[in-house]
Amino acid sequence: MESAAIAPNPLPNYINGEWCASHATEFLNVVNPATAEVLTKVPLSPQSDVNAAATAAATAYHSWRRTPPTERVQYLFKLKFLLEEHLDELARTITLECGKTLAESRGEMQRAIENVEVACGIPMLMQGYNLEDIARGIDEIMIRQPVGVVAIIAPFNFPGMIPFWFLPYAIACGNTCIVKPSERVPLTMQKVFELLEKTGLPKGVINLVNGAKEAVDAILEHPTIRAISFVGSSPVAQYVYSRAAAFGKRVQCQGGAKNPIIVLPDADMEMTTRITADSAFGCAGQRCLAASLAVTVGEARHTFTEAIANSAQNRMVGYGLDEKVQMGPVITSQSRDRIEGLIQQGANEGATVLVDGRNPKISGYEQGNFIRPTILQNVNPNSELARTEVFGPVLGLMHLDTIEDAIALVNSGQWGNMACLFTNSGAAARKFRYEAEAGNIGINIGVAAPMAFFPFSGWKDSFYGDLHGQGRHAVEFFTQTKVVVERWPKDWSRQF
Repeated sequence: MESAAIAPNPLPNYINGEWCASHATEFLNVVNPATAEVLTKVPLSPQSDVNAAATAAATAYHSWRRTPPTERVQYLFKLKFLLEEHLDELARTITLECGKTLAESRGEMQRAIENVEVACGIPMLMQGYNLEDIARGIDEIMIRQPVGVVAIIAPFNFPGMIPFWFLPYAIACGNTCIVKPSERVPLTMQKVFELLEKTGLPKGVINLVNGAKEAVDAILEHPTIRAISFVGSSPVAQYVYSRAAAFGKRVQCQGGAKNPIIVLPDADMEMTTRITADSAFGCAGQRCLAASLAVTVGEARHTFTEAIANSAQNRMVGYGLDEKVQMGPVITSQSRDRIEGLIQQGANEGATVLVDGRNPKISGYEQGNFIRPTILQNVNPNSELARTEVFGPVLGLMHLDTIEDAIALVNSGQWGNMACLFTNSGAAARKFRYEAEAGNIGINIGVAAPMAFFPFSGWKDSFYGDLHGQGRHAVEFFTQTKVVVERWPKDWSRQF
């Protein structure tokens, strides 16, 4: 077991280029979910800390926005190399505080680095457009300018990756930024900010405030903060979106999901099973793109059911620092209890617990928050389990007769984050991608996670806002357009 010494003092904030103690009077333990070991303490920063960060960011903004984009991205080039150099260290930190396997943590940080790479193209991505002679001697141009001070409120499940859906684009576009990591997993961002500090970014351009609801509310209400990016559960996303919008802010909020995958009879069952298992049980099911419902169509039912049950039973569960482990714990004991309660609720609603992962015994880690992969068969489409985001390693199985029925099921739900189809039919694939009402579609893909140069889409109750994270959407979100109509005549042109 790898141990991490308890920090003698609570974690600091990073404001105006300085590491500083929070003015908090309350603190939370940061706990390794696999071992129950206390790693450090995190301050629940009050409004005054958010005010200090916002003031620093606002002061830095005036100079930063005037820094040419070609110069701003030089800091990102440095950051990319620093992240690559420290990738394993960052991955181990993610595993320690979040619980996922080392392979998953490394993959997470690689996705973060990809967003830095894309944001380095801001001199091209941020360009506007123009047209001469919209009338005689009059030209019109559209330019993009930064929004101002922006804030990122991050979730626990991807402490390294998700802030990078936003952060590199925000500062590359000329904004200054405040990051509030999840109070459950603050260590990863501490290390990221240590690397950001090494890039030489001017004071106040980036700021880190630890905390919980009081810090979030201070961010939502602060008059200096112009835009907010959030990822988390849908109830909190709704709260953040409505509260921030009421204060006149630009907002993008990624919420929850209930992601179905459809398995047609002509699918490659070996590949489909492996990919589905990775989707449903990877990161212990704690991701908004986890497959949570598998819908077999026609003759796919028996073959797939047997194969996925066998895969679930044989998945190796344990401490993520062990390279042989395929799945780690869930984040807290409260999360474990909630997931186990939903499994029981599914059984009470008539589903059969085909593979039961409750109350496992993980040798050497008896205090960890472990649940083994679980499969419930014959889930009622109208049941609570079919509608609720479990956010754990639980896969529900349903069966329908046709692809039309399957698409209707996909479209009937309140969520719209991801839907996937497994088939060898091009016609079926086109029908599915055309008709399925979800923002991220996978064809023979179990986790339809967009690359950094595409937006992380989401529909229905899975997203609140208009512009998503990553790529061009992030550039549009972190800039505001200005249209200039100008005339510089030697002789005034005649008006018609």
